[in-house]
Amino acid sequence: MSPDSSGNHSGADTRSVSVHGHHVRVRVRGQGEPLLLLNGATRPLESWDAFAAAVPGRRLVCFDVPGVGLSPTPLLPLTIPVLAKVSLGVLAAVDVEGPADVLGFSFGGAVAQQLALQSPDRVRRLVLLNTSCGVGATPGSRDALSAVGRPPGAPWPLPDPVGAMWHLLALSCWSSIPFLGALRAPTLVVAGTRDRVVPPSNSRVLARRIPGARLVELPRVGHDVQRDRAVVEVAGAVRRFLDPPDPGTRNGRATPQSAQAAPAPQTAQAAQAAQAAQGPQAPRREKVGPR
Repeated sequence: MSPDSSGNHSGADTRSVSVHGHHVRVRVRGQGEPLLLLNGATRPLESWDAFAAAVPGRRLVCFDVPGVGLSPTPLLPLTIPVLAKVSLGVLAAVDVEGPADVLGFSFGGAVAQQLALQSPDRVRRLVLLNTSCGVGATPGSRDALSAVGRPPGAPWPLPDPVGAMWHLLALSCWSSIPFLGALRAPTLVVAGTRDRVVPPSNSRVLARRIPGARLVELPRVGHDVQRDRAVVEVAGAVRRFLDPPDPGTRNGRATPQSAQAAPAPQTAQAAQAAQAAQGPQAPRREKVGPR
């Protein structure tokens, strides 16, 4: 890895790495269990700053997807499966070799779903934030979609138009509907009830189709969950999911039940067959805050 000119950012290590022939700008900060942050189609890694401050005690890994921020735009669009491979390459480049928790926001949620399918042994837990299944999703309003590039007052620059177009093209020919029932990672689906870019009905579809998924709906929260009050609510939901109290411990000691061996996980094929036989299951739903 080569240091980036902006590497000194509140103790964060920002680097440029080479992944599958692409120069990718990466930022790593904090210590603890790794959490990979996959961003929206037009947002650079700086957009995670407020979230990172609200999620201490973890090693956070984020990067500029090729075509965003300081990662050069490729000559041809990269598909969602290729972007999932790039994400895996980023983890390897920063020496995360084992399983990591993965959070995908908006466009990054598509990459996260694909990564959980392609490399289930590398995804410990999955968080899907204001995202959808791709093709087959309920579209957002035209006015809201036209303002996605950069929210008012955002400190980061406008995205490269070609890079943004490549990402929209990648999403337009991808769908997770065929494989949602095969995802094995414990999954949290978070939706802002006022999201007009990716309407919350899309999150409900994901939560119904992913086995055992938990759905959290955040009242009065729109699509932009990386700033202001929304980032605090989202960070709280994520921390409750990733760092729950261990029901098998008492005063720091494991109970006999917690010492029992866990059942062997299903293979992706077995999970998909079981899901197809049972049909979509009702997700565990949680409302956070007042309506």
